[in-house]
Amino acid sequence: MEIELLTAVLLVCILTAFALGAQVGLALAGIAMGVGYLVWGEALFNVIPSTVEGTFFNFILLAIPLYIYMGQILTRSGIGDAMFNASQLVIGRVRGSLAISVIGVCSMIGAMVGIIGAGIMTSSSIALKPMLERGYDKRLALGVIMAGGSLGILIPPSIPMIMFAAATQNSVGRMFLAAMVPALITIVLLITYVIITCKLNPEKAPFDSESDIEVPKGLELFNTIRDGFSSLLLIVAVLGSIILGIATPTESGAIGVVGAIILSILFKRFKPTIMIKAGLQTSILVSVAMWIILGASVFSNFHLLMGVQSMVAGFATNLDLPPIMIIIMFQLIMLLLGFIIDEFIIVLMCAPIFTPVAVALGYDPIWFGVLMILNIVIAVQTPPYGFALFYLKGIAPKGITMMDIYKSVTPFILVQLLVLIICMVFPELVLWLPNKIMN
Repeated sequence: MEIELLTAVLLVCILTAFALGAQVGLALAGIAMGVGYLVWGEALFNVIPSTVEGTFFNFILLAIPLYIYMGQILTRSGIGDAMFNASQLVIGRVRGSLAISVIGVCSMIGAMVGIIGAGIMTSSSIALKPMLERGYDKRLALGVIMAGGSLGILIPPSIPMIMFAAATQNSVGRMFLAAMVPALITIVLLITYVIITCKLNPEKAPFDSESDIEVPKGLELFNTIRDGFSSLLLIVAVLGSIILGIATPTESGAIGVVGAIILSILFKRFKPTIMIKAGLQTSILVSVAMWIILGASVFSNFHLLMGVQSMVAGFATNLDLPPIMIIIMFQLIMLLLGFIIDEFIIVLMCAPIFTPVAVALGYDPIWFGVLMILNIVIAVQTPPYGFALFYLKGIAPKGITMMDIYKSVTPFILVQLLVLIICMVFPELVLWLPNKIMN
């Protein structure tokens, strides 16, 4: 079977399976094995053991459960609430201060968790209710929750970045460093949008009264600052251990877990039930993630062995387009994929296929990887079928409709799209920090 026809058959089968509500990992692996058996026969099954070995025994992927467990401990011990209180203390009484705090803190909470779904749901549980109770416009409240929570995969340590590095054999440390400037630009632009919006439309964000923001004093003030910024220092320590070469990404994940436990003990927030609940939730998230990774890896390996990489490279060459137009085409494909599949699948399906083509065109794989992550951040929250939209709907209070969520995320998506374009036009913004620090 020609690779073009095979690709079309696989795409139709995937879309049909997703439309029928099949589980993602099972659908991808089942389709690959079913179609592969018809094409190759029993020889296909030789792909499965090598894929299992490469997936479940990949040292880099061992970092995933550690980072998720660190995030679960931090959020369940209440340190996430402390970060929120500390940020409010720093910003003070300005119009829209709560929304500004949400963007900054929810971004960090999302980074602790490392995946979009958990980041948005954790951020919603902490910040959405206070915003609505204080009279904030519901679309502004929903929009900043979505924007902040979804940035968890752009701010290191990010699970999709680890997956990209593992799938393309690139440095996790360089990926983390490369994403920091785009993440900072995104946060600054999102906060700028909130400030301008609240200035032009004061009814969207009521001016906080003295009763809304209680300024702690004495020991309480010290505890608020200590609790709020200690978790930030923990993230810096995790990243610093990777950047300085002290620890591998997996070892730094272990450092993060130990640090999170120590912080919860020092701040008298530790309970045995926290570790148990965090462990159970981590087990569920990791189990789901690993099955998805396995299914997507079986699918990708089969497709790669059939020659899809050569097909994409040949197609890109035959189009006779400038290299940057090929990169834009890849971005559009990933954006469309974000309507139907989550961030894990996009990385695992597209990274092994698109990255070698981008490198052959003369582009840096780390730069392309950051573009992929930026694209995924946009794709999974783009109406009407972005996965992240349904995460937010699942935890939103009664009375919030899907149309409310669609309208709330649109301006924030446009801001994030602007960041993607900036990083595409100016690659040095992405590559300057990793080149400076890691040579």
